[in-house]
Amino acid sequence: MKNISRYMTLTVLGGLLAFTSCETTELDLTANPNFLTPDQAGVDFFLNSIQEDFVRQFEGDADFDLNDNWQSGGNTTGDGFNELGMEMTRIVNMNGRNYNTVYQDSDMNDEWINAYRGVLADIRAMTPLAQEAGLTRHIGIAQFIEAYLMISMVDFFGDVPYSEIVQGEQQNFNPAVDSGASIYDACLVLIDQAIANFNSTATANPAVDFYYGNDYAKWERAANTLKLKIYVQRRLVDSGAAASFNAIITGGNYIQDTADDFVWRWPATSATQPDTRHPRYGINYQAAGAGEYMSNWLMSLMDESADPRTRYYFYRQTNAVPGAEIAPNEELLNCSLETPPQHYINAGFGGDFCWLPNGFWGRAHGEADGIPPDGLLRATYGTYPVGGRFDDDSFLAISPSAGGGGTGITNLLTAFGVDFMRAEMALAAGNTGDARTFMLAGYAKSVAKVQAFLTGREAGADLSFVPSEGDVNAYATQVGIAFDDADADGKWDVLGEQYFIAHFGNGVEPYNFYRRTGFPTTLQPNLEPDPGTFIRSMYYPANAVNNNSNISQKADQTQPVFWDTNPTAPAAN
Repeated sequence: MKNISRYMTLTVLGGLLAFTSCETTELDLTANPNFLTPDQAGVDFFLNSIQEDFVRQFEGDADFDLNDNWQSGGNTTGDGFNELGMEMTRIVNMNGRNYNTVYQDSDMNDEWINAYRGVLADIRAMTPLAQEAGLTRHIGIAQFIEAYLMISMVDFFGDVPYSEIVQGEQQNFNPAVDSGASIYDACLVLIDQAIANFNSTATANPAVDFYYGNDYAKWERAANTLKLKIYVQRRLVDSGAAASFNAIITGGNYIQDTADDFVWRWPATSATQPDTRHPRYGINYQAAGAGEYMSNWLMSLMDESADPRTRYYFYRQTNAVPGAEIAPNEELLNCSLETPPQHYINAGFGGDFCWLPNGFWGRAHGEADGIPPDGLLRATYGTYPVGGRFDDDSFLAISPSAGGGGTGITNLLTAFGVDFMRAEMALAAGNTGDARTFMLAGYAKSVAKVQAFLTGREAGADLSFVPSEGDVNAYATQVGIAFDDADADGKWDVLGEQYFIAHFGNGVEPYNFYRRTGFPTTLQPNLEPDPGTFIRSMYYPANAVNNNSNISQKADQTQPVFWDTNPTAPAAN
């Protein structure tokens, strides 16, 4: 049904994307007897597609091809915003030595397609049908999703088309880009409209509300939390952001409890098309083993500090890594025979530039060696958030059905995330006491959510390895002391590290935080001594530039988005 609805509305945004020839885009595909017309499709079918495609923008499914088919498998392209953000912030391994060669203009085609030809096309096709039928809550959900989607497009690309994208039967084959600031303003208006529709009397509720099960009090709290996110993101350029943020906090109608988190739950009912497992589970829990590498920086940070979330985040398939517990191995871990580069030694990362002890088999930031037969040896995602295995020191090889089978979640707006927003706003205002309080509150909610996530997903795990309440409290004490003892920049480092750890699985928030603040400065350098400049915004997709005369490619990827006026740019390495 998702693919049918896309073809029905292809002409609606065909000019914006122009991924096919002019002759093709001029065809009236809605008249094709092989496809349903919008009135035949029904509002609920459109909304189902909108809800799913929205989460795919962030999570992807490894490879979204130009025929609109989500497939398991592959490479950076189509991984979604979360994976891109996690790679750049060392939450997972970035496979490439130079930023500009890792992220090219062709890599972003899939995200652009999904946003415009998928989500927005379906919203434009659904809305008049919903208006005619009095389905105001369908419209409210679509408005919320559109606002969230468009601010995320701005966060990754900067100025993008929005006001000139087509409405109804009109077509514009060359829509101009709008400023990111104007899109943010428009999205705030759209969120208010969504809240009004959530509080309206609709003729019927959606048949399927994947996020909140038609609880519109929760939808309203999510909408206000999305506003909080907007105000935090533009705090450097909006003198009224702090007051607007605090007004929502004072009102109290935002996500404060984990039960109200705005998340997508992957049911894992199928491993074939459609694959309903968490995408990162599908990529890594294969017969040949894990398809991605975890970040040495993050695993080292969490393991060495005895973070109680470590066994939930990472699953180790072995307890022996070449260069650590066992002899170096050229075939399995080539760098175990190499000397750390000087810039790693200078930065204090000489010991873990290649290997980590205790089975944490990952890769350094920017390591781009070939892929050896280590899929059933390397560390991979654990129980949280992808629904994998809990690490109970069993060191068993993973399989396509191991652990929770992919019954994971995608965190979008969370109660712990709000606490970290509040910590950032407090620290930016010089209120270190409140910043400390909110940071530790966010940590507590993060740990509680992670530990509760294990229930029902790992019946055979040895639960004696579950961290105790004492472990959880000891870590909080340790973080609090580190914060208290640090100077001004050091406090931002502590907050930044905790921010990154808590948001594991969501790369958008850490990437935004890193650009806003330039912290933490404790990130592992790129393995390449001169990796080029850090990416402040992505190139426009090649196809969009080639087919839209109003889109000109950026000179480079150092151009910041409108809210990123941080005078201390993130480190080039």
